[in-house]
Amino acid sequence: MGKVEENKRKKKDAIVNSAFALFIDHGIKDTSIADIMKKAELAKGTFYLYFKDKYEVRDYLVRKKAAQLFENAIVALKENNITEFDDKIIFIVDNLLDQLNNNKILLKFISKNLSWGILRHSIENTTVNEGESAADYIEQLAKSSGRHIRNLEMMVFMIAELVNSTAHSVILYKQPVELSELKKELYPLIINMVHSFEETC
Repeated sequence: MGKVEENKRKKKDAIVNSAFALFIDHGIKDTSIADIMKKAELAKGTFYLYFKDKYEVRDYLVRKKAAQLFENAIVALKENNITEFDDKIIFIVDNLLDQLNNNKILLKFISKNLSWGILRHSIENTTVNEGESAADYIEQLAKSSGRHIRNLEMMVFMIAELVNSTAHSVILYKQPVELSELKKELYPLIINMVHSFEETC
């Protein structure tokens, strides 16, 4: 990376990091572009070289943070000798929940701003192996386990929606149950969901 590109990267990182801190402290609605650039110690006009508005920064942040969560989960999965496809999916979900439980601020930010489009982008652009996305990796998990899953994207979407909608209140407020109790009820539902998308040959 040349000096010019490195300088651009540093400025973009400064904008993104400043925006994330302000979004967490004050919320997106009450954070202005001027606030972001003041915290980043950059001229306000510099913002528009990288983003069109603060909502594009928000979407970029959600994609980036979600992708990092997936990458961490898959790295952890590779370090464990798990053979069954169902168990691999549960491992990934369990790891994601534990990461979010350990970083409630991140959970609050992601779950409030997560959409399927952003999540799909994160999965498709999380690099697991060279040239292989997380979406490709999940598809390979199924194939290597001898499982034939119809409409894998729909299955992942439904699992993500189920996890996101149930985990938010449980992790943040321990309502209506503790996370450990949610997991006991949630994981059989996910396994049943996986089975419902499985095609028998």
